[in-house]
Amino acid sequence: MKRILFTTMVLSSLLAGCGAPSGENPLLTEYDTPFGTPPFDRIRPEHYLPAFEAAIAEARAETDSIRNNPAAPTFENTVEALERKGERLGNVSSIFFNLLEAETSEQMQAIAEQVKPMLTEFSNDLSLDPVLFERVRTVWESRDSLSLDPDQQVLLEDTYKSFTRRGAGLSDTDKARFREITTELSGLSLRFSQNVLKATNGFVLHLTDPEAVAPMPDFVKEGMAQEARDRGLEGWCVTLQAPSYMPFLTYSPFRELKERVWMKYNTRGLDADSTDNREIVRRIASLRLEMANLLGYPTYADYVLEEKMAGSRANVDAFLHDLLDKSLPYARKDYETIRNYAKASGMYSDFELMPWDWAYFDEKYKNEHYALSDEQIKPYLQLDKVREGIFLLANKLYGLTFRENRDIPVFHPDVTAYEVHDEKGRFMAVLYLDFFPRASKRGGAWMTSFRETYVDREGREVRPLVSVTCNFTKPTDSIPSLLTFDEFTTFLHEFGHALHGMLAEGRYASLTGTNVRHDFVELPSQIMENWATEKEFLDLWAVHYKTGEKIPAELIDKIVAARTYNAAYFNVRQLSYGLNDMAWHSITAPVTGSVVDFERRAMTPAQLLPVIPETGMSTAFSHIFSGGYAAGYYGYKWAEVLEADAFSLFKEKGIFNREVADSFRRNILSKGGSEHPMTLYERFRGRKPDNRAMLERMGIGK
Repeated sequence: MKRILFTTMVLSSLLAGCGAPSGENPLLTEYDTPFGTPPFDRIRPEHYLPAFEAAIAEARAETDSIRNNPAAPTFENTVEALERKGERLGNVSSIFFNLLEAETSEQMQAIAEQVKPMLTEFSNDLSLDPVLFERVRTVWESRDSLSLDPDQQVLLEDTYKSFTRRGAGLSDTDKARFREITTELSGLSLRFSQNVLKATNGFVLHLTDPEAVAPMPDFVKEGMAQEARDRGLEGWCVTLQAPSYMPFLTYSPFRELKERVWMKYNTRGLDADSTDNREIVRRIASLRLEMANLLGYPTYADYVLEEKMAGSRANVDAFLHDLLDKSLPYARKDYETIRNYAKASGMYSDFELMPWDWAYFDEKYKNEHYALSDEQIKPYLQLDKVREGIFLLANKLYGLTFRENRDIPVFHPDVTAYEVHDEKGRFMAVLYLDFFPRASKRGGAWMTSFRETYVDREGREVRPLVSVTCNFTKPTDSIPSLLTFDEFTTFLHEFGHALHGMLAEGRYASLTGTNVRHDFVELPSQIMENWATEKEFLDLWAVHYKTGEKIPAELIDKIVAARTYNAAYFNVRQLSYGLNDMAWHSITAPVTGSVVDFERRAMTPAQLLPVIPETGMSTAFSHIFSGGYAAGYYGYKWAEVLEADAFSLFKEKGIFNREVADSFRRNILSKGGSEHPMTLYERFRGRKPDNRAMLERMGIGK
C-alpha cells in the first residue's frame, strides 16, 4: 500500500474511446502470485481505466465513511483511517506509474494524460474538504493528551501538515485556484517527461566508415555495432542513452562527431519542435511560485524546504556556497590540468578545450598518470559478477540472501525477480532488477517500490516489492555486459536505496522505507558507493570475465589512488545543478525571458568549462521538473556529508563490521520516516554530522 493522501504524482483515467477489457481485470482481483506480486503477465493497458475508476470509487467511499463518521474524531477513526484508505488505488497507481517510466508506450502515455487530472481531482477533493480537515485538526489540537507512540505522533503531524500545506485553510476562491494550479502542474510534469524521452530517442548517429570507429576500444565498437544491428543497420550507431553516449565521448578522437552528439544531448527540450520544453519549464516554475504564494510562502523553495532536513532556503544557500567556496579553487586546478594536458597533446591546432572534449582528455590523462582506464577495469566488472558481489555485501552486512524466483511475473523479459530473506529465514522483500536501456524506458537509474512495508487492518505484516531500474551497457553477441566503474557505483547507489526499502519496518506505509525527507533519502544510497574502492570487498568476487583471474591488487590500488582525481571538479559540477534548481524555485516573479539565460546566470558561479550559448540543461532536468526533487537537488551533496561521515565509522571499525552495520540498519534503514532524520543520524553516529570526511575524501582541507 502507498499512502496517496496528497500527492500530485498520483493520477487516473484512460484512452478516450477505449472500451472495457474483456474477462476478469487482474488489477481488481486478489493476486494469486508468489508473495502477492503484481500479475504483470496478465495486465494489459486496457485494464487500467476500469481499475482506476473502481479504485477511485472505492477510495472515495472509504473517505466518505471517515468524513461522515458520527463518532467524535480520534486518532484511530480519522488519522489512521486516512492512512489506510485507498489501498487498491495505491496498488494500481504504483503499477501504472512505475511502468510508465520503465516500460512505456504511446498508449500508456495517452492513458497518463487522462489519468493525471482524475487523480489530482481526487487528491484535491480530499485535501480541501473542510469537514475532513476539521476532524484532523480536532485530533491535532488534542495531541498532548493522546499518549501516542512516536510513529503515531509523526503520522498525526504529517497528516495535519498535509492538509494545511495542500490548501485546507484557504478561502473558497483560493481553493478553486489551488485546484487549477495542481491540475495544470500534473499535466505539465508529464508532458515534460514525455518530451525528454522523445528527444532522447529521436537522435542516432549512424556511422559506416570503419575509420570513424577504428581508434576506439573493442568494447565500445562492439556496443555501437550491436546498436546498429538492433536497428537493422550496417556499421555502428551512437544514441543519447548514457551507455552509448558516454563511451563515444570518452574514446572517440573525432571532435566534429563528438560535438554533434554532445550538442544534441545538451539541447534536448530546446529545439523548436514537439519536444520543446522551454515554455513548460517557465510555466511550471511560475505555477509553483503562485501555489507557494497562495499558501503564504514567498517562494516555492521556502514552501518545500520547510519539510526538509535543511529546514530553510537560507540554510541551503549557505550550504551550497560554503561547499563551492571550499572546492572551487581545487576544481579550477582540475580544469587547468586537463586543459593544459589537452593543449600539450598537439592533437589539434588552435585548440580550446570544449565540453565535448572533456571526457576524452580526462580519460587519457587518468590513464597516463594513474595507469587507469575503464578499458582496464571493465573486464573485472562483468554484470553477473557485480550482482553477485553486491548480494554478497548485503549478506555480510545485513545477513540477507537472494534467490531468483522465475514464478514471479515480471514486466519485461530483461527483468529478474528475487526473493529476499534474512539470516533467520524471514521473508523480507521481492527485488526486481531491470538493467538495460530500451526505447520504452527513460534514461538514468532509479529505485522504486510496487508496494511498501506496512501492517494491514488485520494486524498482518506486508513486506515490500522493490525495483531497481538502470541503463547499463548491454551485452553483445560476443561480449557479456561489462560495467564501467561509474556504472558499478551506480548499481551500488541504487541498491542502497533498495536496502532502505527491503529492510523497512513499521506499521504505516507512508513512514516506512524511502518515505523520508529528500535530503536524507540519499544517505543509504550514497554510503554504498564507498565499498566500490575497498580492496577487501573487491577481492571477494571481482574476476576477469575471460580468465577468471582475481582483480590485481595493483589495479585496486590505482582505483583508490585515483579516487580524488578531479573530485573537486565533479563536486562543483554537482553544486552547479543545485544552484540552478534553487534559482528556479527561489523566484519571486514569473520568468518571462530566456530559459537558457536564466540558468546561465544561476550556474555562472560554478562555471568551469566554456559556455555554449545555445545549450542548456533545464529543459531536460527531469529531477526537478518531473521527478520530485524541486528545491531538493542540493540533497545529493547534503547526503554526501552524511554518508562520508557515517562511512568513516565503518573505516574505523571494519568495512564488514556487523556491530556498525546492525546499528546503521536499526537506526537508519529500518526506521524510514518514523522519526526526525537528525535524531536517527545522531543515534547512529553519536553526534551531529561533520563535513571533514567528505572534504578530505576529495583531497580538500587536508
